[in-house]
Amino acid sequence: MTLSRRDIDVLVVGAGPAGSSAAWHLAREGAHVMVLDRAKFPREKPCAEYLSPEASRILSAMGALEACEAAGAAHLAGMVIRAPNGARIRGEFAAAHGFRAFRDRGLALRRPVLDSILLERARAAGAEVREGEQVISVLRDTRGAVCGARVRGAEGEERDIRARLVIGADGLRSTIARRIGVARHALGPRRLAFIGHYRDVSEMTDYGEMHVDREGYAGFADVGHGLTNVAVVVPRASVRGNVAGNPSAFLERWIAARPHLAPRLATATLHTTVRVTGPFASHASRAWDHGVALVGDAADFFDPFTGEGIYAALRGGELLAPYALEELAADRPRDADAALHAYDRARRRAFRGKWAIERLVALAVGAPALLDRAASTLEASPAMANLFVGVAGDFVPAREVLRPGYLAKLIFGNILGSRKPPLPLSP
Repeated sequence: MTLSRRDIDVLVVGAGPAGSSAAWHLAREGAHVMVLDRAKFPREKPCAEYLSPEASRILSAMGALEACEAAGAAHLAGMVIRAPNGARIRGEFAAAHGFRAFRDRGLALRRPVLDSILLERARAAGAEVREGEQVISVLRDTRGAVCGARVRGAEGEERDIRARLVIGADGLRSTIARRIGVARHALGPRRLAFIGHYRDVSEMTDYGEMHVDREGYAGFADVGHGLTNVAVVVPRASVRGNVAGNPSAFLERWIAARPHLAPRLATATLHTTVRVTGPFASHASRAWDHGVALVGDAADFFDPFTGEGIYAALRGGELLAPYALEELAADRPRDADAALHAYDRARRRAFRGKWAIERLVALAVGAPALLDRAASTLEASPAMANLFVGVAGDFVPAREVLRPGYLAKLIFGNILGSRKPPLPLSP
């Protein structure tokens, strides 16, 4: 591949899973890739830290799966969801529905460890990595196309880096998405997440847990080394006063106020700082512009309930790579734009089913009576629960739970099943 007259072929902004995946997939094909991140690694990142069973396929392709296992990643056999009425949905990844993931279990691993492993894989593939450098604006050429970025270093010095393609992988409040004018707030819940790690949380198993309440939800997941990721997600409007100084107190008060959850943290100790992230429900009106593409949370993030973030980031980088290579090889701007437009279409095809599920789940979480009804149905039907959890695990196609028959049974199954047959007519 011939280099352009720019400094590099590809500038990846953001060194999380999306950026590292994109960088690895491009660098291994010979592209001159530079990855920038304002942080220095390892660094903490508020996240559910769940990797679906299908995420292991991409980790394996990148040569990262063995390192994640060696780092002590926890294995998850499935998910348990508790509805406000106490109904418990238990779904397993290894089930009899006929669909199989790359592996039968999901993983959970702390982000400082995972992100460092993925970034090292990008570096090993040939990507140049620069930490502690912040992108402050994009550069444009004479036709208005993005052709690089202005960067501020750790000492405050600024310089321009010119690239044939810029990839925005810089997260929920993406600088790149805002600078090219495509960042939008999606219609949906405006929630904040309070996330920390606790040691000695009681009753932990090899299932991830979601506990839905009428005022938000809580998640618990083993992340290895005796630590549990504990998250509380609540509507932004319900967070009164300034919690910035002591978010751990908010999280622990919320848990303590729920009798079915309070004992879980009664003897636990906080291991890391509780961090706050959100509000969520953001998306880009499109995931490309002239000379730039978006991937991961920079392109779309709706709500953390379904835990799709890390897989979507890894898959997004994998999905983008062939279109980015086509863009780099294009001789005319029109052909380069066509490649990026094709990436956006492919991305929508790949994720639109999951997006529909996310929005249906958000609707149910915001309507406790609806969730109670659906949970009661799934509690009584392990096969349906396994199918739903398989969709959350990214290996069962979303269409399987979007079928009218499944949805009708989900919402009305327990009602229809409880109806008595009509009495026979008298002769």
